[in-house]
Amino acid sequence: MTLGQKIAWDDTILPFQLDTADIRGRVARLDGVLDGILKQHDYPMQVEALIAEMALLTALIGQAIKLRWKLSLQVQSRGPVRMIATDYYGPSAEGEPARMRAYASFDRARLSDARPFDHLGEGYFAVLIDQGEGTTPYQGITPIAGSALRHCAEAYFAQSEQLPTRFALSFGKSTEAGGIEHWRAGGVMLQHMPKASPFATGGGSGEGGLLAARDIVGGADAENWSRANLLLDTVEDLELIGPSVAPTDLLVRLFHEEGPRVFDLQAVRFGCTCSEERVRNSLSIYSARDIQTMTTADGIVTADCQFCGAHYRLDPATVGFDAPEGSGDGD
Repeated sequence: MTLGQKIAWDDTILPFQLDTADIRGRVARLDGVLDGILKQHDYPMQVEALIAEMALLTALIGQAIKLRWKLSLQVQSRGPVRMIATDYYGPSAEGEPARMRAYASFDRARLSDARPFDHLGEGYFAVLIDQGEGTTPYQGITPIAGSALRHCAEAYFAQSEQLPTRFALSFGKSTEAGGIEHWRAGGVMLQHMPKASPFATGGGSGEGGLLAARDIVGGADAENWSRANLLLDTVEDLELIGPSVAPTDLLVRLFHEEGPRVFDLQAVRFGCTCSEERVRNSLSIYSARDIQTMTTADGIVTADCQFCGAHYRLDPATVGFDAPEGSGDGD
C-alpha cells in the first residue's frame, strides 16, 4: 500500500454490541485524520504521541453523540505538556462524516526522553458535551491517573457515569515505500451497558480511591465483563492499526462466542470550524483602544487558529464594538 491508497475502513468508527455479554463498543481506525491534525504544527515526538492517543479516544467516545452535537476532551496539566484539547463534531446529517480537530500546548524546554505520558504532571482530564445553542454544556472532570490517557478516560467513565469502560489502543508512525512516514492509529472501546441499579457510593478500589469496574458490577455482569476483557487482552497492535485486518474480522476473531453485532460505520474527517466571522465575533467585546494595542506595526490585527493554523489579517477599523455596523462585511 502506498500513501495515496486509502483503505475502506481508514478514518472510520464501527459501533458494535456483544449481545450475550450486555456490552457495547466501538472499533476506530484513524489515518488521514491524524495526518490532518499533526501536520499543522511541528510537534515533538512526545507531544505527537499524546495527541494521537487523545484523538483516538475522542473518536471512540464521540461516535455516541447525536447529530450536530460537539464532544470535547481536554487535559490540563502542570507538566511539560500543559494542555491537550480535542473536538469531535457530530455529523450535520445522517450519512455525513463527523469532523475532528486537536492541538496541544507545551513547554519545549521541559521535554525529556521520558515516556509521553510522563510529560503530564498533576492535573485533570475533562469531557465536555455541547448540545447546541440554548442548552447548558455538560462537563465531567476526573484527576489524571494511571500510566496512559486511556486510563484517565476509563477513570472518567467509572466516576462520572459509573460505567465499566476499557480501551485497547495502538498508534504510531507507519513507513511506506520510499521512506514516507505518516501516522496511523486504531483501538477498541468496551463499555458495559447502563443498569438501573443504584450507583456505587464511597471510595473506590482504584488509584487514589477512584472507582474501578469491580466496584460497579457484580455477579453475572462481573463475569461477562471479566471475560470480555480477557478476550480483548489477546489483541495485537497490528490488528488494531491494520491495514490487513478489517474491523469486522477483528470483532469475530476476538468475540465470536459473545455474539458481536455491528451497526452503521461512521466516517470521520479532519475539520476545523474557525472562520473570519468567528474571529470578528471574538474581538467584538473589545473597544477601539483595546484593538489598537493588538494592532501590528503594519496596521493590521492578526489571529491564528491553534487547531488548523489558519492565519487571519483584519483591518483594525472593522473589529471591536466601536466598529461601524457592517464594516466587516465582504472583507
